[in-house]
Amino acid sequence: MVLPLIAGLFLIFISFGYFKYGPWVASHFNLNSSHTTPAHTYNDGKDYVPTNPFYLFAQHFSAIAAAGPIAGPIVACQQFGWLPSLLWISLGVVFIGAVHDFSSLTCSVKHHAHSIADITKEQLGTRAGKAMMIFILIALIYIIVAFTDITAGSFVSSPEELRGLGLTFHPGGAVAWASLSYLLLSLLLGVVERYLKTPLWLNTLIFVPATFGVCWAGTYFSHWFQFSQMHWALMICAYCGLSSLVPVWLLLQPRGYLGGYVLYSVLFLGVIGLFFSGKPIQQPMFTGFHLDKMTGSMFPFLFVTIACGACSGFHGLVCSGTTSKQIDKETHLHPVGYGAMLAEGFVALISLGIIMMMAPEDVTGLKPGSIYGRGIGEFLTILIGKDHLPFAITFGAMAFSTFVFDTLDVSTRLGRYLVEELTGISGWKGAVLGTLSTVAPSALILMNTDSGMWAQFWTLFGAANQLLAAMTLLIISAWLHQNGKRLSFTLIPMIFILSTTMVALIQILRSNFQKSSGLDLSLVNSVTSLLLVTLAGYLVVVAVRKVLKK
Repeated sequence: MVLPLIAGLFLIFISFGYFKYGPWVASHFNLNSSHTTPAHTYNDGKDYVPTNPFYLFAQHFSAIAAAGPIAGPIVACQQFGWLPSLLWISLGVVFIGAVHDFSSLTCSVKHHAHSIADITKEQLGTRAGKAMMIFILIALIYIIVAFTDITAGSFVSSPEELRGLGLTFHPGGAVAWASLSYLLLSLLLGVVERYLKTPLWLNTLIFVPATFGVCWAGTYFSHWFQFSQMHWALMICAYCGLSSLVPVWLLLQPRGYLGGYVLYSVLFLGVIGLFFSGKPIQQPMFTGFHLDKMTGSMFPFLFVTIACGACSGFHGLVCSGTTSKQIDKETHLHPVGYGAMLAEGFVALISLGIIMMMAPEDVTGLKPGSIYGRGIGEFLTILIGKDHLPFAITFGAMAFSTFVFDTLDVSTRLGRYLVEELTGISGWKGAVLGTLSTVAPSALILMNTDSGMWAQFWTLFGAANQLLAAMTLLIISAWLHQNGKRLSFTLIPMIFILSTTMVALIQILRSNFQKSSGLDLSLVNSVTSLLLVTLAGYLVVVAVRKVLKK
């Protein structure tokens, strides 16, 4: 009964965050429903589109909830124990992660839906803005590389947890078929909404069941799409490029809406599993401050390993890149910005709960996605019966891939916006240049590294992601200071995240440099770490000098 108690206390704590701490933060932003948002001011039917908050929440939630809140807690629990992981997810999501998301979304809306890089230029000057753009672009490329490799792997492999079950279908092919069908449904929904203008309740009634239907159908058509992991990786990169160029109403919004329901279903299954599975905790509470190849000592690597489950700089890019352009009223900023991050924290708790129920010897050598797929599958069988375990686990694997897939095209679109701002080239030329500048380096890295190399990028991705959050909070703190507002609720989290991630990046730099033997991945990671530390240090110096000067 320990796990249901932990889950119940967690839900009470994040409810406190939403109904008490979140409104207190909102009180410092002067939010008013009568203020005109950029979605109305610049409504172009393509990127700037006023959107129903329920619809936008699902889209935003599916965009930010990628592999981070799933893989991070699972790896961290195996390395450091479940108690440190639980404490950081709980405290981090309420006081740092949700504040970061809410503040970055609000700051962007107050700055005409500009990106965080453009806001940096406004607050700290042109050079600082360009430094921030380079920082973000590096982080986005790492996100695309790691998540593309994870997704491509799920499309070709037979997950460990399904072996020996006598399946009549190919699990990887089933996940691929379901994922591609899900994207086609999203396109169809976008066209229906745009031209037939059918009510949202009717579209939901038709397309949401169809989304779950394609998961089941994937087990019957798993032989249709069977390619090598490299071919899948390149096709996913091509998809990301195309998706970043089409209007948000055609793919981004409907895909996010349907993906949101996949997330909601996983949250529902998580509640069922955490409260009613009756399984005891089998993972150790605390394993010590030991070292490991993938993570390292608890400080600072607990924080960067869990990554998006507690705080994520990528969320700030989504908030200021796409979501801020679709906010209908300022009063929607709290439920979308703060609320979606709390929901992601619950996703992280579900992942942590799944690994807590499994004995260490049963998960040795399994990938986080496989552990998560098995756990969600077992939760689903509580409702549909043990006889459907193969389908249930396939659904869990498809849900994991959906989370990652939804993030990839958003990352590419954000990279496109960034390059357009950096070069000043607008229109189709800027859009194509921005897309190629984001996708091409990612594809090049994937073509020259072995499949399954995402693990080598994960710690660096986590550190870069957390450092990006610190930089975003730094810029928001400078903006609040300039306007004479209270800034302790952003400044204190910024100092904590900045200190932990700078230490992590310095350790990663040293470790990868020692392991490198010429021009290899370790050397690339080492150089990247040095560049990120240098850019972050420069931004901190510029911000401090401006505050002191003022």
